[in-house]
Amino acid sequence: MSEQKTNGYSNLQIALHWTVAALIFFQLLFGESMTTIVDAGEEGTTASPSNLTLSVAHYWVGIAILCLVAIRLILRIVQGAPESASDTTWMTYAAKASHWLFYILLVAVPATGLLAIYVSDEFGDIHKLAKPAFIALIALHAVAALFHQFVLKDGTLKRMLLPAK
Repeated sequence: MSEQKTNGYSNLQIALHWTVAALIFFQLLFGESMTTIVDAGEEGTTASPSNLTLSVAHYWVGIAILCLVAIRLILRIVQGAPESASDTTWMTYAAKASHWLFYILLVAVPATGLLAIYVSDEFGDIHKLAKPAFIALIALHAVAALFHQFVLKDGTLKRMLLPAK
C-alpha cells in the first residue's frame, strides 16, 4: 500500500487520532465489565446495573473504534502522512512499525471482541491479550512523542496537535 506524503496531519486526522485515543482509554478502564457480565452469565448470577451499562458501552465503543479506524486508514491513504522527522533509519522504521501495529490492534481487537460474542468464547481469550499490548504500545508511543518534543525538538508532537498548513 502506497502512502502520500504530506507536511502534517489534517484537522480530521488529528480529531480522529484523539477521539480514538479517548475511546481506547475508556475501553482500557472499563472493559473488565464485559468479563464480569460473561462470568455472571456462566455462573447463573446477576451482574450489577453499572456492569451491565458499562458492558453495553464497551460493545458500542468497540464498534465505534472499528468504524473510526476504517476512516483513519482511508484518510491516511488519501491525505497521506508526514515523513518521519527523525534522520535516523532505526527511528523511522520504529515509528512506521509502531503505527502499523496500532492499526493492526485497532482492527483486530474489536474484531476478536465481536467474534467472542457471536462465534466462540475462545476469541475472548485472544481479545483479552490486547490490554497489556495496548498499554505497552501506548506507553512507548507517549515516551517517543515526548522524546521527540523535548529532546530532539523536531516538531513531531506538534504535528498531531496542530493541522498542516
